[in-house]
Amino acid sequence: MELRVRDGRAVLAGEDESGEREVDPHSLPLGADLAEALHEWAKVADAVVRTETPAEGVASALVARRGKQLAGRIAAVMNSPVSYTDPVSGELLTVDVPETAKPPVTASAEAVAEAAVLTAAEEEPEPTPWGTGLTVSVITAAIVAVTVVSLSLGLGETSRWLALVANVLVVGGLAPSVWLGRKVPVWRWVAYGVVTGVLVAWLALILTLL
Repeated sequence: MELRVRDGRAVLAGEDESGEREVDPHSLPLGADLAEALHEWAKVADAVVRTETPAEGVASALVARRGKQLAGRIAAVMNSPVSYTDPVSGELLTVDVPETAKPPVTASAEAVAEAAVLTAAEEEPEPTPWGTGLTVSVITAAIVAVTVVSLSLGLGETSRWLALVANVLVVGGLAPSVWLGRKVPVWRWVAYGVVTGVLVAWLALILTLL
């Protein structure tokens, strides 16, 4: 089989009982992508030849290199050597079937077991620090509760509606941070404390109104 360029189109030439024949790459089981790549290369090669670019030019070298690459892909798909005629220089080359990749080296049983142990150790979740986490939550809750109660009582002496608006603004400002921090390993304890502190403050304010 020989790869050629004929009137800006890539053709593959071969011999059968009736003699030599040239066929379109699309008529062979090469795949649509490879067939289109061959025709695109042929168009570029034809343009280089028409502009009378010297054979030692950069464009000619790129055309020759691309042609060899495509011939190698054809040889790999067809599992047969492919001859390649350089459309610029007219040189005929033969591209052999690329060597198949070597099979991967099988790891020993000890290496596999060690890798499995390391993977299991990495995937094992860390224990939840309940003691430290709850301490942070309690401290945060106390600070938030005292702050909200003090702010509300101070504003309540002027207007209860002003105190209510202040509570809404405080909760609205804290809500996005609490929502984002609820699943973060460290900040979730702070989020729990903020929610608890706000609820305790509201309960205390309600009791003061009774």
